[in-house]
Parts: sequence; structure tokens; C-alpha cells
Amino acid sequence: MSKVRIGIIGYGNIGRGVEAAIKQNPDCEMAGVFTRRDPSTVKITTEGGKVYPVSELADHKDDIDVCIVCGGSATDLPKQTPEVVKMFNVVDSFDTHARIPEHFANVDAAAKESGHVGIISVGWDPGMFSLNRLYGNVILPEGKDYTFWGRGVSQGHSDAIRRVEGVQDARQYTVPVEAAVESVRNGENPELTTRQKHTRECYVVAKEGADLKQIEHDIVTMPNYFADYDTTVHFISQEELDKNHKGIPHGGFVIRSGATGDGTNKHIIEYRLKLDSNPEFTSSILVAYARAAKRLAGEGVSGCKTVFDIAPAYLSAMSGEEIRAHLL
Repeated sequence: MSKVRIGIIGYGNIGRGVEAAIKQNPDCEMAGVFTRRDPSTVKITTEGGKVYPVSELADHKDDIDVCIVCGGSATDLPKQTPEVVKMFNVVDSFDTHARIPEHFANVDAAAKESGHVGIISVGWDPGMFSLNRLYGNVILPEGKDYTFWGRGVSQGHSDAIRRVEGVQDARQYTVPVEAAVESVRNGENPELTTRQKHTRECYVVAKEGADLKQIEHDIVTMPNYFADYDTTVHFISQEELDKNHKGIPHGGFVIRSGATGDGTNKHIIEYRLKLDSNPEFTSSILVAYARAAKRLAGEGVSGCKTVFDIAPAYLSAMSGEEIRAHLL
């Protein structure tokens, strides 16, 4: 297969991560960064790489195999992915779980009409965690699923806070409730509410003169993000945020607890991630699925797909023979 020419739409944390991941995959190359900012102000690390205004994206239809859309799930991806898939094969990291069916339908309609492939909700959750939940369910049909995130910075939730009126900057940490994790690992199969599994800690820099009580109210009552959790909002200075919260670590666990046979034999499946950089890890997954998108398009496939629909071999740069010899 010829090199996968990847267009990067947006150059925030995910966009920079995608650029870094492309450099680690010799069968991939960056076809350009497309930004809403003034391209002259965007400094990329790829030697000879080009930055273009996103308004010129359509002019590069012959230069790009797959676009990776690197915007936020709150407002960017629901609009951008269905539009971009009209022109290109697309991969995104849409992570608002409750709205995935709606997003899938919108991307699927546009992709089928244009004849392109759109792979949505690619990352570690949704994404790798989703696959492990599926594997756990089919292996242990009699059992329970448990997913814990953190402690770590959620990019999507942090982005949602930054869009609240009066907020200048923010970081949001998702924190598992340790007692709940231990109960699951002990095979106790507890019934846990959303609130019993995690807490959310928000560190917020407010704009000068902003109404702090209103900001706090808007955060803790936000549907799909904070309303179902015990959420704490800390107002801090920009200097403190930059000093103490500049990293983007994350991680978590997917656990399937179940029994086989007559129920005598108990089993626990656990998949764990501990990430120094949430965006760089997510971006590495996005690039692997960009490879799959090109392969599917080459076979004449169109429409929207998720990680459930992609055969693992399509993610690898290795041939089938190499995979069987070295990984099977």
C-alpha cells in the first residue's frame, strides 16, 4: 500500500499529537495542517510541512487520503466531521458517549452520499475501552461491566468548561472512587451509580469580572458532562494552572467480572491504561485508524464505521503474513 497521506484539521493538543504519531509510522505522511487560525501563526514540527487555512481544504482533494479531524466533541466535531466526509475519508475522536448514535447517523448519511469512509469515536474511550467491553461481554456473557477513568485530565470535559461563559482556561480531572474499584476487583459485583464510581475536580481560571457562582452553576449542572457526578470547582489563577496543571495525564480500567459453567468458577478480565499524555496516546490510535480508513476506501467501502467494525489487521502496517508470524 502506498503511504497514507493524512490531513490534520486543527492544531491543538490532538493535532500536535497526530503530527508526532505520523512521524513514528513510516507508511504515513502529513499532507498538511488546516487551521481556523492565521496559518502564519501556527508553528509545526514537520520539516517542510505546510499549514493552510481550513477554508482551502477542498483544494487539496487530490493530495489527501484521510483527514483526521482534531476538534472538540462539544461543538466542533458534530459540525466538522459530517462536512469533511463529503470530500474526504475521515477519522475523528468524538467522545460524548450519549450522542454517538446521533453523530454516527449524521456522518453515515454524508459518507454514503459522497462515497467516503468516516470512522468516528476513535481513541481509548470510546475506542480501545469499547473493544475491551465488547470482548468481555462475549467471553463472559454472565457478568457485569465496570469502567473507571482516571485519575487524569479529560480533554473533552476541559474543553466543555472552557466554553462556559466567563471561563478563561480550565482543566478537569476525573477521579475513580477507590472503594468502588476495589469492590469490583474483589469480585463483589456491586451495583454502582454513576456518582458512586467517579468524582470530577475542575480547576478554573475565570475572566476578570466574571460571575463565579454562575460559572460554578453552569459547570455542575451541565448535562452529559457533570450533572450526574459529585463535581468540585476550584477557582485558581492562570499562573497556578500553568504551573501545577500543564500536563495531560490520564488512564483507567475496563473490568468484566463474571462466571462460567454453573457459576462456580469466577473470572475477572481487566484492561488498564496509564498515560503520561492523553492526547499523544489518543492521536496514535487515530493514525492507526486512518490507515484502516484508506484500506477500506480502497476496497470500495463507504459510510460511517466505529472501532467495532474494523478488523484488527487493518490497523497494522504489517502484512498478514508478518502479523501471523510475530503477533499471533
